[in-house]
Amino acid sequence: MIVWSVRCVLVFLAALLLMFSAVGSVFFVFAVDEADATSAIVVAEERVVVCYRSVADADEVGADTAALLAVLSEAGELLSRADLAYKMGDFDSAVSFSVQSQEMLSDFVVEADVLRRTAMEQRYRDFMVNVVGSVVGTVVVVCGGFVVWFLLARKYGKTGSAA
Repeated sequence: MIVWSVRCVLVFLAALLLMFSAVGSVFFVFAVDEADATSAIVVAEERVVVCYRSVADADEVGADTAALLAVLSEAGELLSRADLAYKMGDFDSAVSFSVQSQEMLSDFVVEADVLRRTAMEQRYRDFMVNVVGSVVGTVVVVCGGFVVWFLLARKYGKTGSAA
């Protein structure tokens, strides 16, 4: 009976030790230091710069980038919060805001590229309609004028009177 109770106490102590070591390691894993926060903010800043360049490229060809700029503005606000949290020494919040900013911009470059390509295709179609359409229209008017002149010249002859 005493052996059984000693075993129970030892098992209980081992389980308690295991539980405390597991809980301690969980807190150790999620602890964020200054270097981690700095790295997260730098990565988020680089991501915002890349996304800004992709919006600028899309805007340059005439794409409607208003929705993308709104998302970029929100991500920039989160990045500002991360920077403020970092300056206040709240590294956990700094990393959290940086990660949220990066997640918000996850498919951003792809969307901007799709808008850029769509705008370029629209510009090409507009060019084809405007320039080529104008050239064809001019040729039709000139040729139509010659045909009308030829028909009128035949009908009225060289004298200018009706035949």
